[in-house]
Amino acid sequence: MITIAMPKGRIFEEAVELLRKAGYRLPPEFEESRKLIIDVSEEEMRFILAKPMDVVTYVEHGVADLGIAGKDVMLEEERDVYEILDLKISKCHLAVAGLPNGKVNGVAPRVATKYPNVASSYFREQGEQVEIIKLNGSIELAPLIGLADRIVDIVSTGRTLKENGLVELERIAEITSRLIVNPVSYRMKDAKIDEIIERLSLVIGDE
Repeated sequence: MITIAMPKGRIFEEAVELLRKAGYRLPPEFEESRKLIIDVSEEEMRFILAKPMDVVTYVEHGVADLGIAGKDVMLEEERDVYEILDLKISKCHLAVAGLPNGKVNGVAPRVATKYPNVASSYFREQGEQVEIIKLNGSIELAPLIGLADRIVDIVSTGRTLKENGLVELERIAEITSRLIVNPVSYRMKDAKIDEIIERLSLVIGDE
């Protein structure tokens, strides 16, 4: 049995579609299930549904052999896992955004984000000193209520920024979802994992 950790939401839906295209027989009600652990015995697969940030933790600690995680999570977490395949799904990018003509309060601009490591590293590379404020959600709110001068967040269509009166200022990195593997699992279950990689690679190549 191969255990795969997957994030709920958009990435999950696109990943399920990819697995089906690769010939894996996932039941029709797979997406509707409220279960957090789903066994697909005919494919010898078990799926764990988790929050995006937790997928990498499950794979690193070996409770999942494989995982599907956004490159944003990989950049932020820096965990001991192998990133083995760009699945080219859930495309978006990490960006700096803020109010148009926003004034900076104080010496160091305050930057709100749920990616403190990525943001710190980016501004350090730019030679800019900033104060990082860690938030877990509704990042766009921070400049509107005066908590921060800028934000670092995922941008897909840009609609959320626009609806909240914010503009994209700088692009940090392109993001897609990646297939990741636990290093020990890769040694112990290499044949099965290599088969999954090969089947997915063929589908991605045809996209």
